[in-house]
Amino acid sequence: MFQNSEESRTSLSEYGEFGLIDHLTSGFPINRESTVKGIGDDAAVIDHKDLQTVVTTDLLVEGVHFDLSYMPLKHLGYKAVMVNLSDVYAMNATPEQITVSFAVSNRFPVEALEELYSGIALAAKIYNVDVVGGDTSSSTSGLIISITALGSAKKEDIVYRSGAKVNDLLVVTGDLGAAYMGLQVLEREKQVFKVNPQSQPDLEPYTYLVERQLKPEARRDIPGLFKALDLKPTSMIDISDGLSSETIHLCKNSKTGVNLYEEKIPLDPAVISVCEEFQLDSTTIALNGGEDYELLFTVAQSDFDKIKGNPNFTIIGHMTEENERMHLITRANQKIELIARGWNAMGKED
Repeated sequence: MFQNSEESRTSLSEYGEFGLIDHLTSGFPINRESTVKGIGDDAAVIDHKDLQTVVTTDLLVEGVHFDLSYMPLKHLGYKAVMVNLSDVYAMNATPEQITVSFAVSNRFPVEALEELYSGIALAAKIYNVDVVGGDTSSSTSGLIISITALGSAKKEDIVYRSGAKVNDLLVVTGDLGAAYMGLQVLEREKQVFKVNPQSQPDLEPYTYLVERQLKPEARRDIPGLFKALDLKPTSMIDISDGLSSETIHLCKNSKTGVNLYEEKIPLDPAVISVCEEFQLDSTTIALNGGEDYELLFTVAQSDFDKIKGNPNFTIIGHMTEENERMHLITRANQKIELIARGWNAMGKED
């Protein structure tokens, strides 16, 4: 992806490991009161006083989680932060700090890592989190990036996957399937480019889908909305691996079954249109596509009035007795066993 010979290329060796860290992290300010000590010591110091701390980590590997032929490094940095913040919001907590670690081969100049960090910095600024540390190493297999996010919440506000009860309503934020279809568009254009390097892809008709794939946004608005509605979910999870996988996680952790209604799954018109173009079933994509980073949660039926009519929420099913198992109710009113066919990082190769 670094084909312009006129671009400035500073070798990593000119900085060395510690000089590179200083160079990339010198511009990160400290904004959170809970950050006592950030970058520059053996460890960061965080003070959450009477709050509970939540911690989550995600690892992104080139060739497995992202393709740099169409993923700009700035977008990658931004997305890597979103992946982690989404997990914090799924606990009904507030993210406050992140650490950033990466391994990189010498095919990347310093300017490339500056682009990566510009995306991280933008995400940190928009979502008001402090970058407080990390690590760097060399790699023989491309770029690897790992981000750890720390957040806090009052004990009574934290929501786990295990709290759903029979008859609770199953609710999702936003719409589903767009990120996966954005990926399909990008992969198609990559193959076209391989055949004809002079071709210029027209992605304008797919803007929403491509943006959902390359620059997703974590649902930071939802915990605040819960507070405004005086609503606490009984269980919650973020949708990173696909609606089916995440629904099954809630059921297994809460020891319930579920009836999930196909006709209720929220789909953007662009998803339906491009699924037809690719001859894919939109329900299958919504169930198994992943990377939507919406929130899936359950609420007691007594809280129905608090969420009905809210444009942020769609009720897509309800929890059942565990022995009733997990089912998708089709538009034809048929019961089909719900199976996790979403992303599996350890899946077998084709």
